[in-house]
Amino acid sequence: MKILALSDHVAETIYSSSIKERFADVEMVLSCGDLPYSYLEYVVTLLAVPAFFVHGNHDRPEYTDSGATLYTPGGWVNLDGRVIKAGGLLLAGFEGSLRYKPDAPFQYTEAQMQRKILALAPKLLLYRLAYGRSVDVLITHAPPHGIHDGEDLPHRGFAAFRWFIARFKPRYLLHGHKHVYGPETTRTRHHSTTVVNVYPFTVIEV
Repeated sequence: MKILALSDHVAETIYSSSIKERFADVEMVLSCGDLPYSYLEYVVTLLAVPAFFVHGNHDRPEYTDSGATLYTPGGWVNLDGRVIKAGGLLLAGFEGSLRYKPDAPFQYTEAQMQRKILALAPKLLLYRLAYGRSVDVLITHAPPHGIHDGEDLPHRGFAAFRWFIARFKPRYLLHGHKHVYGPETTRTRHHSTTVVNVYPFTVIEV
């Protein structure tokens, strides 16, 4: 399956009428957060494929010219704290970043993220029994700690995601949050998982 993944930056290549021709063979779209909801709605409207997302730490309600308020992107399924089967793939997701502001939305302490993962663990284990694997693609906003993250607190990754990789072995972990400028590493193999910084977009085949 060919997947278009998006994160953090509105790309002119994507926000274009040529998206249908350029990505005609894409069968699914995933968003790792921090993108305008209207942008995501544009993408799913033109590509007309299944679409799944998690919120980024900068996501906020979006006020449209028509006077409507968007709290989530229409046509997209929120994967946060869920694992589902779609298009033959097992997908899971976790929103947000490491907490660096008190009470800010879509920010979590390390312990809070670990609890979110533990709450999902029983279903992941049931999927392993049913399908021989727990998850194929995990989408997150923040990266795992020590992989593609920054040293400053707002851009530091979650150690809990490394724990997830070691135990549930997704084929891919797709994340955003850390903007890439220049020749930074955007794909890293960790255990059996390929960790990909999708900023601002990338295409993978699973």
